[in-house]
Amino acid sequence: MMVSALIERELTETLPIRNGVFVAVVGPSGAGKDTLIGYARAHFADETRLEFVRRVITRPSDSASEDHDTLADAAFAEAEADGAFAICWDAHGLRYGLPADVDWAVANGHVVVANVSRAVIPTLRERYANLAVVEITATPEILAERLAARGRESRGEVLARLARSTSVTLSGPDVTSIDNSGAREIAGERFAEVLRKAMAFSDLSDQI
Repeated sequence: MMVSALIERELTETLPIRNGVFVAVVGPSGAGKDTLIGYARAHFADETRLEFVRRVITRPSDSASEDHDTLADAAFAEAEADGAFAICWDAHGLRYGLPADVDWAVANGHVVVANVSRAVIPTLRERYANLAVVEITATPEILAERLAARGRESRGEVLARLARSTSVTLSGPDVTSIDNSGAREIAGERFAEVLRKAMAFSDLSDQI
């Protein structure tokens, strides 16, 4: 589903977008962001106020990666120029985008959950009045083990990712850190609690 160019223009002319909450899930590769998002999706399967964003990436889908939509580089650039994305960014030699209807969902009081790069947090803070940042972390040993198990990168590339993961720090009252080094259910319940609070806040915002 895509909002029309007219609706998108009306929304972006009244930034920041209000009413709902954008939940930005961030953290280093291997921390288990997609795992916890999947846990929450199953936990809140009947919750219509929650929307889990399907990203668009210039990488083919495979069983070892998240379920996403794929566009070639040229097609991605064309879609971006046509206003198909609410926000997009570059990372690890790939391009990532969130569909434009994310803006519509937040404007209509929904809680939107998306896996994003930490580098776009400043942009998200400007775009959405109600932003919750959930930083998923894990010990360096766990990160290295999970990255190696994926088998998508060489040892040098894994080490480079680990080095980058320590180069970006987040702070602020909108940031919640969750350690996902242990059992998925422990971190999953902490994440679920963040989403419950976001839904409660969204309900309150609708009444103001």
